[in-house]
Amino acid sequence: MQQTVPYLSLSIWLPIAFGLVILAVGDDRRADLSRILALVGSLTSFAVTVPLYTGFDNSSAALQFVESLHWIDRLGATYGLGVDGISLWFVLLSAGITVIVVISAWQVVQKNVAQYMAAFLILSGLLVGVFAATDGLLFYVFFEATLIPMFIIIGIWGGPRRVYAAIKFFLYTLLGSLLTMVAIVYLWYKSGGSFDIRTWQDLPLTESAQLLLFGAFFMAFAVKVPMWPVHTWLPDAHVEAPTGGSVVLAAIMLKLGAYGFVRFSLPILPDASHELAGFVIALSLIAVIYIGLVALVQTDMKKLVAYSSIAHMGFVTLGFFIFSAFGMEGALLQMISHGFVSGAMFLCIGVLYDRMHSRNIADYGGVVNKMPKFAALSMLFAMANCGLPGTSGFVGEFVVILAAIHFNFWIGLLAATALILGAAYTLWMYKRVYFGAVINSHVEQLKDINAREFLMLALLAFATLYMGIYPKPFVDVMHASVVDLEQRVTIKKMGEQ
Repeated sequence: MQQTVPYLSLSIWLPIAFGLVILAVGDDRRADLSRILALVGSLTSFAVTVPLYTGFDNSSAALQFVESLHWIDRLGATYGLGVDGISLWFVLLSAGITVIVVISAWQVVQKNVAQYMAAFLILSGLLVGVFAATDGLLFYVFFEATLIPMFIIIGIWGGPRRVYAAIKFFLYTLLGSLLTMVAIVYLWYKSGGSFDIRTWQDLPLTESAQLLLFGAFFMAFAVKVPMWPVHTWLPDAHVEAPTGGSVVLAAIMLKLGAYGFVRFSLPILPDASHELAGFVIALSLIAVIYIGLVALVQTDMKKLVAYSSIAHMGFVTLGFFIFSAFGMEGALLQMISHGFVSGAMFLCIGVLYDRMHSRNIADYGGVVNKMPKFAALSMLFAMANCGLPGTSGFVGEFVVILAAIHFNFWIGLLAATALILGAAYTLWMYKRVYFGAVINSHVEQLKDINAREFLMLALLAFATLYMGIYPKPFVDVMHASVVDLEQRVTIKKMGEQ
């Protein structure tokens, strides 16, 4: 669908432009100006993504809102953008979460306000670029560029061990991506000098070439998800990151790896995907079960939710590699829901941390007595994290479990243990933090959430309930694209051996 208004370009470059303006005019003497510009920039950036949804044709699996401009002609690289039913929701999610992050930092961040706001706006534009890019080289540029603002966010506004966590995050994700560049160059060579991802989907690749390319892409995407055993950077990054950094990291950045599997590994390398599906499913089940058990013994709230994220993302990779449209839709629904729920849980931890300056579960108890409104909203998000029916957390997990049982009963049964483990560690944390008598003088002095905090949590609460009660709009958008992806994955296309 060719559009006269370049909505995708606007959704990428508007937040980046606002971020640069804030850097140019903002300093701590004009902190309020930086905050206002950031709010206007994030709201404007989200507004230009809305026509992508209202004007989207649900019946088509083709790329829509396509933009194509000359970029590096000698290499065959173009500035190519477009969205389908799979990528559309993540463009909207990226822009929407940025608005909430700006609101969450309104009174909390007091130093280097301009730089903080600018980093998140620039990161928002780069994340949208990853989901919208249809040119392989452009995708890689955006994919790698997202590391820079997040590295700065963790390294400057993070906790006591922020430098260690930032460097670990950067090295893990950068080193994982180096082989991806080799794979992209190989596909460019085999396609006769084209970086068009759609062209790559029709290449006749030998089995050995597919396996090598799959391994190269897997290194980058598995680290980004993150899958076990390359997950160890995530708890450190979450614990040290400021609240906004944890929200974006969990809600959006973890989705880049899963999106990479959908955009590259499955449609371009279907034979290798089938060949190595058992390996990916095994790693997914380890993430679901083992990491769930690890979450049970955490004493730090942020670390517990970080491990919870790894377990929930295991459902996503499991859903993709059982090769059914039902499972893929469930995985995508889980990705969207995880953006709402995990983002909200990190915001809730941030609300408590701003008041108590502690994330240790043992330092709390009886919070519901002093913060009833906050405790009610936190309970909703805790229930969604457990997969309670009626919340978004139930929809994706339930669909993936059904698809997994259809694929193999025992795989489905093992995956279903996540519902038990998720309830165990989430309710254990909630009980220790919120219920019981107030036995801590610091908890005694707590005050309930203000209007700003209520707004940011209420927006995510609405999204969580809406998706849980009425997931049809989400499924309708992605269905045609998922069916097309399933057909591509089931087609054998090996060339001469």
